[in-house]
Amino acid sequence: MSALICGSLAFDTIMVYPGHFKNEILPDKVHILNVSFLVPQLRHEFGGTSGNIAYNLKLLGGDPWPMGTVGKDFDAYAQWMDKHEICRDYIKVIPEAYTAQAYITTDLDDNQITAFHPGAMNHAHSQAVPAGVTLGTISPDGREGMVQHAQQFAEAGIPFIFDPGQGMPMFSGEALKKFVEQATYVAVNDYELEMLLSRTGWTIKDVASRVQALIVTHGGKGSHIHTPSKVFEIPCAKADSLTDPTGCGDAFRAGLIYGLEHGMDWDVSGRIASLMGAYNIERPGTQNHRFTLEQFRERFKREFRFDFA
Repeated sequence: MSALICGSLAFDTIMVYPGHFKNEILPDKVHILNVSFLVPQLRHEFGGTSGNIAYNLKLLGGDPWPMGTVGKDFDAYAQWMDKHEICRDYIKVIPEAYTAQAYITTDLDDNQITAFHPGAMNHAHSQAVPAGVTLGTISPDGREGMVQHAQQFAEAGIPFIFDPGQGMPMFSGEALKKFVEQATYVAVNDYELEMLLSRTGWTIKDVASRVQALIVTHGGKGSHIHTPSKVFEIPCAKADSLTDPTGCGDAFRAGLIYGLEHGMDWDVSGRIASLMGAYNIERPGTQNHRFTLEQFRERFKREFRFDFA
């Protein structure tokens, strides 16, 4: 199966603040907010939702097709993708733009403050869903690109995951309703779920009744997979260290895609996704963890006391 991963490819500048944001922000002064955080740790990483999901799915032995628009500065990222044998057939260079850039500051509570320059990502709508796709995702991307690609998946009868992430504020309640009604699956974290419900006026049951599964992650508390008939409770896989939460959601989604591609039930797919998140959080950045499929299966068996086919 070939999974088309529609979303951003970006350069991430990741900074770690060795304190707590909540101690530096005065609640009664947020209307005149002016804060500065000293960040002794700084890294430049390859990232973006499409790139991250594709990298993780490739580790599991999948065949991801990341699709996105990038800028004139993409050469180093292209070389990285080639090194890891990730398909670049659907990566389009916009010569007059820069590749999307994310500036992420994380505190000791794993809270994050992000500034994002979309750059070439705003041209995502210049590409169309290609033939030969059996599964897709709509992850944060240019607004028009997300709308058009969801429509194209739906019209072609291609099942897809709606994964709005940090792109959710771009859409009204009516637009979000249309995404959900077109999608086969919806994947959000608990904060994004509250935003989705608030904007649409729907309940969790309303969303779950319209898709095959609503997947909601709850950080260290695991995740819930809501289907029209049952809720699956997925435990959080134990991480050897809590180094960097950036990209954990993308790693989790790669695990979901792998399970869907192999026809696994939600109990198994959810646990594969959970373990993917654990691998990600143990290393700084979003594409620096490594494992073989055999190593992954061995750790999965130790963690969950059973193997997967």
